[in-house]
Amino acid sequence: MAEPIRIPPEEARIKVQSGLAILVCAYEDEEKFRNAHLEGAISLNDFRSKINFFSKEQEIIFYCA
Repeated sequence: MAEPIRIPPEEARIKVQSGLAILVCAYEDEEKFRNAHLEGAISLNDFRSKINFFSKEQEIIFYCA
């Protein structure tokens, strides 16, 4: 498993908009997700339920606000 790295927000936005990455809000609490989600982000619960449907080529970017 690769070591997590920090990337600038602009780089994350470009990757998500181009489809190269999935943006995941790392809060388990749905209320925190609603209050802190960024455009294009999915909740951690959605990510877990759909993990087998994502391309193995897509980068996964987790964030906490």
